[in-house]
Amino acid sequence: MKKRYVTKAAITKIDKSKTRFWQSNNIYLTFFGVSFLLLLVVNACSSESFSENGSAGTEKVVINDKETKAEQNAREVKNNIRNSYARLASGRSDVCPKLIQEKVGSPVVERTAEVMVDDYCDYFLYAREGQVIAVQTDNRQLEALLIVPTLHNFANGDYQVGSYDKHVIRLSYNGATYKPENLVYDVAVTVSDVH
Repeated sequence: MKKRYVTKAAITKIDKSKTRFWQSNNIYLTFFGVSFLLLLVVNACSSESFSENGSAGTEKVVINDKETKAEQNAREVKNNIRNSYARLASGRSDVCPKLIQEKVGSPVVERTAEVMVDDYCDYFLYAREGQVIAVQTDNRQLEALLIVPTLHNFANGDYQVGSYDKHVIRLSYNGATYKPENLVYDVAVTVSDVH
């Protein structure tokens, strides 16, 4: 076998040809990259003007519908979690919000020795269309409001249900002095049918 010897001049000649090759390729790659970016920018600008004129505008509507459906699903999940929490809280006097349910044969739902820890306590109730809701408390410093599906002050009278929906009754402290840390009260919610 014959050994090959590479001279220093041959090595520098090979290095120079490699650098020329890479330099020429870099120029081509740079030119191609800049051209590609320009095409993307032109394409993006033309699609925006196309959507402003009309037919691509329907894509925006579809996207908005998807967003609203996603938002609705998120709200429903949040609402279901809140209802589950309220169902569990109904067994405790110091946890809010609470789910209250009519007992069979009795239109009055009484909650005694309730403890208001925060500034208010919400009670969730599902009433049927045509029923009348009345709220009474044993403490004059408490204000009873219906906040969902509409705003109604029970001090002004009873509320007649317009449609089957979730109704949120909020009891809040409305006294002239500072609210005690743990306010104890009784509340009676009457849900009756109009005959």
